[in-house]
Amino acid sequence: MTPLNLEAYLHAHIPLSAAMQVHVDEVTDEHVRLSAPLAPNINHRETVFGGSASALSILSAWSLLHVRLTRAGVPARLVIQSNRMEYLKPVAGPFAACATLADIGQWPDFLRMFHRRGKARIVVAAELLDGDELAGRFEGEFVALGHGKS
Repeated sequence: MTPLNLEAYLHAHIPLSAAMQVHVDEVTDEHVRLSAPLAPNINHRETVFGGSASALSILSAWSLLHVRLTRAGVPARLVIQSNRMEYLKPVAGPFAACATLADIGQWPDFLRMFHRRGKARIVVAAELLDGDELAGRFEGEFVALGHGKS
Protein backbone atom coordinates (compact mmCIF):
# COMPACT_ATOMS: atom_id res chain seq x y z
CA MET A 1 0.00 0.00 0.00
CA THR A 2 1.42 3.35 -1.02
CA PRO A 3 1.13 6.55 1.01
CA LEU A 4 -1.35 7.93 -1.55
CA ASN A 5 -3.50 4.77 -1.36
CA LEU A 6 -3.59 4.90 2.44
CA GLU A 7 -4.34 8.63 2.49
CA ALA A 8 -7.25 8.18 0.06
CA TYR A 9 -8.56 5.27 2.16
CA LEU A 10 -8.36 7.29 5.39
CA HIS A 11 -10.07 10.35 3.89
CA ALA A 12 -12.85 8.21 2.39
CA HIS A 13 -13.49 5.93 5.38
CA ILE A 14 -12.49 8.08 8.37
CA PRO A 15 -13.83 11.58 7.58
CA LEU A 16 -12.07 13.14 10.56
CA SER A 17 -8.75 12.50 8.79
CA ALA A 18 -9.88 14.68 5.87
CA ALA A 19 -11.14 17.42 8.21
CA MET A 20 -7.76 17.39 9.99
CA GLN A 21 -6.01 17.49 6.57
CA VAL A 22 -4.01 14.37 7.46
CA HIS A 23 -1.20 13.55 5.04
CA VAL A 24 0.46 10.13 4.85
CA ASP A 25 4.21 10.77 4.82
CA GLU A 26 5.56 7.23 4.89
CA VAL A 27 4.30 3.64 4.93
CA THR A 28 6.49 0.61 5.65
CA ASP A 29 5.92 -2.70 7.41
CA GLU A 30 7.77 -1.25 10.42
CA HIS A 31 6.07 2.14 10.74
CA VAL A 32 3.49 4.57 9.43
CA ARG A 33 4.06 8.31 9.67
CA LEU A 34 1.15 10.74 9.32
CA SER A 35 1.27 14.53 9.53
CA ALA A 36 -1.20 17.40 9.75
CA PRO A 37 -1.06 21.20 9.59
CA LEU A 38 -1.81 23.44 12.55
CA ALA A 39 -4.70 25.49 11.08
CA PRO A 40 -7.51 22.88 11.15
CA ASN A 41 -6.21 21.48 14.46
CA ILE A 42 -5.64 24.68 16.44
CA ASN A 43 -6.87 25.37 19.96
CA HIS A 44 -7.54 28.58 21.88
CA ARG A 45 -3.82 28.90 22.73
CA GLU A 46 -2.79 28.76 19.06
CA THR A 47 -1.20 25.34 19.54
CA VAL A 48 -2.32 21.88 18.43
CA PHE A 49 -5.56 20.80 20.12
CA GLY A 50 -4.91 17.76 22.34
CA GLY A 51 -7.76 15.87 20.70
CA SER A 52 -6.14 16.35 17.29
CA ALA A 53 -2.77 15.15 18.61
CA SER A 54 -4.44 12.10 20.09
CA ALA A 55 -6.49 11.46 16.95
CA LEU A 56 -3.40 11.64 14.71
CA SER A 57 -1.59 9.20 17.00
CA ILE A 58 -4.54 6.78 16.96
CA LEU A 59 -4.84 7.11 13.16
CA SER A 60 -1.15 6.33 12.69
CA ALA A 61 -1.38 3.26 14.93
CA TRP A 62 -4.59 2.03 13.30
CA SER A 63 -3.04 2.63 9.86
CA LEU A 64 0.03 0.56 10.70
CA LEU A 65 -2.16 -2.40 11.61
CA HIS A 66 -4.39 -1.87 8.58
CA VAL A 67 -1.35 -1.88 6.27
CA ARG A 68 0.24 -4.94 7.89
CA LEU A 69 -3.01 -6.95 7.82
CA THR A 70 -3.74 -5.93 4.23
CA ARG A 71 -0.26 -6.94 3.09
CA ALA A 72 -0.66 -10.26 4.91
CA GLY A 73 -3.98 -10.87 3.14
CA VAL A 74 -5.87 -10.95 6.44
CA PRO A 75 -9.34 -9.37 6.27
CA ALA A 76 -10.15 -7.94 9.68
CA ARG A 77 -12.06 -5.14 11.35
CA LEU A 78 -9.78 -3.08 13.59
CA VAL A 79 -11.01 -1.26 16.68
CA ILE A 80 -9.18 0.48 19.47
CA GLN A 81 -9.83 -0.96 22.93
CA SER A 82 -7.80 1.36 25.14
CA ASN A 83 -5.10 3.99 24.90
CA ARG A 84 -2.88 6.30 26.85
CA MET A 85 -1.54 9.63 25.58
CA GLU A 86 1.24 11.60 27.25
CA TYR A 87 1.74 15.21 26.15
CA LEU A 88 5.30 16.41 26.65
CA LYS A 89 5.14 19.91 25.15
CA PRO A 90 2.78 22.18 23.25
CA VAL A 91 3.09 22.13 19.45
CA ALA A 92 2.67 25.44 17.61
CA GLY A 93 2.98 24.26 14.01
CA PRO A 94 2.63 21.25 11.75
CA PHE A 95 2.85 17.97 13.64
CA ALA A 96 3.29 14.28 12.92
CA ALA A 97 2.74 10.87 14.50
CA CYS A 98 4.90 7.85 13.76
CA ALA A 99 3.52 4.46 14.82
CA THR A 100 5.38 1.19 15.40
CA LEU A 101 4.45 -2.07 17.05
CA ALA A 102 5.22 -1.79 20.77
CA ASP A 103 6.95 -5.21 20.49
CA ILE A 104 7.64 -6.58 17.00
CA GLY A 105 7.81 -10.06 18.52
CA GLN A 106 4.06 -9.97 19.28
CA TRP A 107 3.08 -9.97 15.57
CA PRO A 108 3.34 -13.77 14.93
CA ASP A 109 1.31 -14.54 18.08
CA PHE A 110 -1.23 -11.89 17.11
CA LEU A 111 -1.73 -13.49 13.67
CA ARG A 112 -1.84 -17.00 15.13
CA MET A 113 -4.49 -15.98 17.65
CA PHE A 114 -6.52 -14.18 14.97
CA HIS A 115 -6.49 -17.23 12.68
CA ARG A 116 -7.38 -19.56 15.55
CA ARG A 117 -10.06 -17.51 17.31
CA GLY A 118 -11.09 -14.85 14.81
CA LYS A 119 -10.05 -12.19 17.34
CA ALA A 120 -6.68 -10.91 18.57
CA ARG A 121 -5.20 -7.98 20.52
CA ILE A 122 -1.99 -6.08 19.88
CA VAL A 123 -0.29 -2.99 21.32
CA VAL A 124 0.93 -0.18 19.07
CA ALA A 125 3.06 2.80 20.12
CA ALA A 126 3.37 6.18 18.43
CA GLU A 127 5.53 9.22 18.90
CA LEU A 128 3.94 12.64 18.46
CA LEU A 129 6.45 14.88 16.73
CA ASP A 130 6.94 18.64 16.50
CA GLY A 131 9.35 18.68 13.57
CA ASP A 132 12.03 16.23 14.72
CA GLU A 133 11.35 16.89 18.42
CA LEU A 134 9.36 14.47 20.57
CA ALA A 135 6.16 16.19 21.74
CA GLY A 136 4.16 13.24 23.06
CA ARG A 137 3.85 9.48 23.42
CA PHE A 138 0.90 7.25 22.62
CA GLU A 139 0.24 3.60 23.38
CA GLY A 140 -2.93 1.82 22.38
CA GLU A 141 -4.34 -1.67 22.44
CA PHE A 142 -6.19 -2.63 19.27
CA VAL A 143 -8.44 -5.59 18.58
CA ALA A 144 -8.68 -7.27 15.20
CA LEU A 145 -12.01 -8.98 14.60
CA GLY A 146 -12.81 -11.50 11.88
CA HIS A 147 -15.82 -10.78 9.72
CA GLY A 148 -19.00 -11.65 11.54
CA LYS A 149 -17.45 -10.85 14.98
CA SER A 150 -18.73 -7.92 17.02
